[in-house]
Amino acid sequence: MPGEGSSPKPQLSRRIKWRVEDALFGLFAGTMRLLDVETASNFGAWVLSRLGPRTGTEKTVQRNLRLAFPKLSDDARRDLSVRHWAELGRLVAEFSLMDRITVENGRIVVEGMERLHAIRDSGGPSVMVSGHFSNWEAMAAAIVASGAPTQITYRAANNPLIDRRIIDSRAAYGVKLFAPKGGDGARDLMAGMKRGLSVALLNDQKFSEGPEVSFFGHPANTATGPSRLAQRFGCVIQPITVERIGPARLKVVIHPTLTVPDTGDRAADVVASTQAITDLIEGQIRARPWEWFWTHKRWPPAVYATLASDVSVERRNGPA
Repeated sequence: MPGEGSSPKPQLSRRIKWRVEDALFGLFAGTMRLLDVETASNFGAWVLSRLGPRTGTEKTVQRNLRLAFPKLSDDARRDLSVRHWAELGRLVAEFSLMDRITVENGRIVVEGMERLHAIRDSGGPSVMVSGHFSNWEAMAAAIVASGAPTQITYRAANNPLIDRRIIDSRAAYGVKLFAPKGGDGARDLMAGMKRGLSVALLNDQKFSEGPEVSFFGHPANTATGPSRLAQRFGCVIQPITVERIGPARLKVVIHPTLTVPDTGDRAADVVASTQAITDLIEGQIRARPWEWFWTHKRWPPAVYATLASDVSVERRNGPA
């Protein structure tokens, strides 16, 4: 019997499934590494731009685009979706090649690097925030290149074998400080910030326990973690975005810092700061919508229900 407090051994069927998934992951990654980085990036874009729109996830993409850009025509939304899938394909192909897509070799350019150097030289922590833009791994690569000691948060993959591959892939381009979300990871993150380490988080996905802030004019439950950490440690919030400038070529933009307001109402100040972060993320998406991760159900069910109502009205009355 397993010792008291130990995790039960996964079922044989699950272990087999993990090994099959890991083998496929390894085969794909190995194939990409046989190609030069631009060919791999173009291949990923070609494949997913054709397969993505045929998957069940396309329904989520289209619903999200309708909420964000209600005035777009159906054809324009479909075209935007194809570009989005192509961008996601580039990310998938480039992920295993990030040791070849670096600041040092010029494939990642950084605008505003002096802001990261200021954080590095301060000796204190900061909260770096971004969203799922283009190849968001470039953000971590830029942080590593800046020399600012930073814990990169991540959500562990369900398959532990693939999770190990992901960690090893990131370590290959210099990411050494990880902070898994939740549990011991959260405690380690806090301890690191007390020692002066910064933390990098993505803050653009649904968090059901978070307060509602406005996102594309709709209420969206959003994590307040970045703002709460900045408030607790009295440090700045450093927004970062990623843009594509070519196959396996990216630009990381280090924006002016944000600070949590100090009005005396700490809870309200956190919500106001979370709204400011969300506004910056929305602005980046509006500027380059094809580069955001549209496959995620960002809004609560009540917001998506308004789309069903709109369709019902159109079917009864015809288009406006």
